[in-house]
Amino acid sequence: MKQETTKQISIFVPLLIVMCLMFFWNMSRNINDILIPHLKRACQLTDFQSSLVQSAFFGAYFLLALPAGQFIQKKGYRAGMITGLLTAAMGAALFYPAAEVRYYPLFLMALFVMAAGFTFLEVTATPYISKLGDANGASSRLSLSAAVGSVGSTIAPYIGSLFLLHEKDIPQSNIDSYSPIQLQTFLTSEANLVKLPYIGLAGLFIGMAILLFFIKLPIISDEEQTRYSFKNIFQFPHTMLGVISVFCYVGAEVGIVSFLIRYSKSMHLPGLTEQQSALFISVFMGLVLAGRVMGSFILKKFAPPKMLVVSSLGAFVLVLTAILTTGYFSIWTLAVVGLFTSIMYPIVFTLSIKDLGGYTKTASSLLIMGIVGGAIIPPIMGQISDKAGIRFAFIAPLVCYAYVLFYALKGHLIKSK
Repeated sequence: MKQETTKQISIFVPLLIVMCLMFFWNMSRNINDILIPHLKRACQLTDFQSSLVQSAFFGAYFLLALPAGQFIQKKGYRAGMITGLLTAAMGAALFYPAAEVRYYPLFLMALFVMAAGFTFLEVTATPYISKLGDANGASSRLSLSAAVGSVGSTIAPYIGSLFLLHEKDIPQSNIDSYSPIQLQTFLTSEANLVKLPYIGLAGLFIGMAILLFFIKLPIISDEEQTRYSFKNIFQFPHTMLGVISVFCYVGAEVGIVSFLIRYSKSMHLPGLTEQQSALFISVFMGLVLAGRVMGSFILKKFAPPKMLVVSSLGAFVLVLTAILTTGYFSIWTLAVVGLFTSIMYPIVFTLSIKDLGGYTKTASSLLIMGIVGGAIIPPIMGQISDKAGIRFAFIAPLVCYAYVLFYALKGHLIKSK
């Protein structure tokens, strides 16, 4: 009994540390949803151009997931976390010079570097939590940890809107009436709004890296395993289909929250400002949080594949309903999608790495690469929005949720050899 209690404590402390990391990087990541409309105005961008915020950010996951996995394979989980925090701090600090020159590509570079750090954290944290304790409780632990991360995601849009959006919208007609000098002064002041929050984040990440340097984390046994050939991972169809499922899930969720403010404003509802519209993103992420808290218990009683069917089908129906309706009802329908997407990632992740043994780390890196959906789906939505209107842009996440439903029904099944 005493030994069991000691084991639980030894698991609880590192789990708490990793959950704190998830809180802060999710908070930082979801400020992007506010950054899109802000930079759209500050840098005078189209919907497509502004969506490249997500492309720069999630593109880093795709390009660096495998190198991060290889680094962690050699150096271990704690080194991966510290490296991730310091890299993210460097990216956040780059926002200051980007704002000074108001150069959009430099903003994108800052986001890419910041996301590179988060890639190390994500590649490290998810498999670390899944392996930290009983294998049967992996989905539950991941869901609970994701719920903590969702707290950061929930408060991020509100905090970001206070820093980056105005209490009362500035009509485009007013901006169009500015003289060249007035316009440059206005745009420069808009760009400068990012300095304080992102310098603050840089300091936070550096502080956490220093703290983590002095904390000893337990070594997970698979850190000592022999490395396996990368090409052999392709012999697991359920893993490869899982990567596509992650692509679709992340792409759909990021696409919805990226354009939720823009979609809300397109309704031209009296009194609905950008800052108020940002609250719908907080509702979305708050429901993700609620779903993950419930999911940590539900997944102990119901089979994960069945819950994935329910969540993907629910999200599909809600997005379709939003496309076919208008007004506040349509906006609220999109916000409620968050509840159904809440447990998708932990379920897909655990189903995808099931029975992989020593290939788990490699598979984890591939699954993190699937997050590149967040870099690709929003620009697709931006292109559709610029050409056909913002409402039709939501057909893209509709297709994504249809694929996740397929994975829940058939794609996750492990082929017998």
